[in-house]
Amino acid sequence: MLTVASDIEVLARFGRALADPIRCRILLALREAPAYPADLADALGVSRTRLSNHLACLRDCGLVVTVPHGRRTRYEFADGRLGHALDALRTAVVAVESDRTCPDADEKGCC
Repeated sequence: MLTVASDIEVLARFGRALADPIRCRILLALREAPAYPADLADALGVSRTRLSNHLACLRDCGLVVTVPHGRRTRYEFADGRLGHALDALRTAVVAVESDRTCPDADEKGCC
């Protein structure tokens, strides 16, 4: 049974999904069109195993769903509005200096 997540939980899930560059690339690819894992792996230049792990994370975050299509499984956004949200995030002005990261970047894996 699906439940409605709180606003903070939704943002945390989105943040977790966007915290990895490969997951960002997957989301941007799915923004263009639903896709099959093998096609995504080839397009992104990652192994199918690695891609599978990232797709599992995106499913767990509630951002993507699987759609059976014959013997294959296609991935797409759980909500069509996610594409618009990604577009808004991509074009948002981020106030950081290009040559700086946060002081804890190496220790915490952020930025």
